[in-house]
Amino acid sequence: MFITKRNFCALAAAATIALTSVPAAVQAFEPTKPIDFVIMAGKGGGADKMARLMQSIIEQEGLSARPVVPTNKSGGSGAEALVHMKSASDPDHTIMVTLNSFFTTPLRQPGLDVDIMQFAPVGRMAEDTFLLWVHKDEGITSFDQYLEQAKSRGSDWVMGGTGKNSEDNIITDFLNSNYGLEMKYIPYKGGGEVAKQVAGRQITSSVNNPSEALGFFESGDLIPLVAFTDERLPMFPDVPTLKEAGGDFSYFMQRAVVGAPGMSDDAAAYYTDLFTKVYESAAWQEYKSSKSLMGDFMAGSDLKAYWDTQRTRHTEILKASGAIN
Repeated sequence: MFITKRNFCALAAAATIALTSVPAAVQAFEPTKPIDFVIMAGKGGGADKMARLMQSIIEQEGLSARPVVPTNKSGGSGAEALVHMKSASDPDHTIMVTLNSFFTTPLRQPGLDVDIMQFAPVGRMAEDTFLLWVHKDEGITSFDQYLEQAKSRGSDWVMGGTGKNSEDNIITDFLNSNYGLEMKYIPYKGGGEVAKQVAGRQITSSVNNPSEALGFFESGDLIPLVAFTDERLPMFPDVPTLKEAGGDFSYFMQRAVVGAPGMSDDAAAYYTDLFTKVYESAAWQEYKSSKSLMGDFMAGSDLKAYWDTQRTRHTEILKASGAIN
């Protein structure tokens, strides 16, 4: 075939465009199969509800070309989930919703050999809050009454929570050690089950997140006595903070999405963009406000710095309670 100078130039330009466009196509990440969405807790709790809401937002708004598939792995206070993530065969298609057990379980179980700083910092969606709950039939309406009753009943007063040496256990230990209580702590797999146990009067109290106990609060079965926050929660304006009641303690739960260790930078960028869109959605903002969730979106190096700070704080808390040396 005879090629003129003009045709040759045109072909060369086309080839140059094709070659320069290849790297961009290669570098961009898109999931090619269903995304494993691990939940570090059982069904019905705050983490489970959050994960399934995010899944529905992604699906309804068509944010991902491949489905996000939630899977509960609650064993060992999140150890099952952490080991699953650490050994993920395809890190680019494996993400997880975290609790504060993301910090505490590796500290309590060093044999897991899990370094949280190796996880990909996809995005912190919120910080969850805690309230102290009792059943209405206990006849308790104030924190002072609670302390009086809990002290008089000793170990017969039972606090339920999600997992052993978890967030709920940490708050229980704080109350026991700072107020001369001897409450017995019973761990469950999820906050939803804990709320049901208080509502059924199988246990005496809990420190559930608002989203976990809200249904029983609205029905009038559960009464919140104190919030472990710095300021009163807008949803519960009549509930004082522990600081108002004379305690110097507040505590929040990380609600974040992380990628498996070994996740590529391109995949991490894809998921950060995906969950930024979820965070900015009307459905997520409504959920955040209606469940008393706090905090702004955080990702990348800022989120890793937050993890480092939280790991240090939880090391101090667990050492003070005797959970670790």
